[in-house]
Amino acid sequence: MILATDVQYNNNEAVAAGILFQNMQLDLIVKKITKKVYKIAPYEAGFFYKRELPCILSLLKEIDAKLDIIIIDGYVSLGKDEKDGLGMHLYKKLNCKIPVIGVAKRAYAQTPQKNEILRGKSKNPLYVTAVGMSLEEAQNLILMMHGENRIPTILKKADQLCRGIE
Repeated sequence: MILATDVQYNNNEAVAAGILFQNMQLDLIVKKITKKVYKIAPYEAGFFYKRELPCILSLLKEIDAKLDIIIIDGYVSLGKDEKDGLGMHLYKKLNCKIPVIGVAKRAYAQTPQKNEILRGKSKNPLYVTAVGMSLEEAQNLILMMHGENRIPTILKKADQLCRGIE
C-alpha cells in the first residue's frame, strides 16, 4: 500500500490528509483519511519538519494498512549537503522501515539538478528526494504516476483533500 500525504495549515491548526492507493500508474484510491491537529508548532525556516512531522505522525495513527511507501509534499533531504528534511525525520521516526519519497514543487536553496524531473508538458520541474530506495527509483515511480500534468493525480488529490476542496 502507498500513502500520499499533505498538510494544510490554518493559524494554530492543521489538517493532515492521506490517500492510500496500490498502483502508481492508476488513479484508484483505496481510502482517504484526514486528521485535524491542534496546537501546531510555528513555522521555522529550515526546520519545517518540526511543524509538519507531528501532523503526519498523527495521520499515520489512523491507518491500519501496512505501508510500502510514503510520499510526502516536501523534501527528504535538503540542498547539496543533503541535510535531513521532513522525509528523513519521518523515516527515522518509523525506524527506517518504510521508504519515503519527497516531492516538492519549489526548489530548496542549492537543490542539485539531479533531483529535478519534468512531468507532462511542464517546463517547471518537480524536486524528488528519497530514503529507503535510490533516487532514480523514486524519480521513476513519480514519473510513472497517473496523470498527464506536472503534479501526479493522486498527489493533487491529497493536496485538495487537506484543503477541503475535493
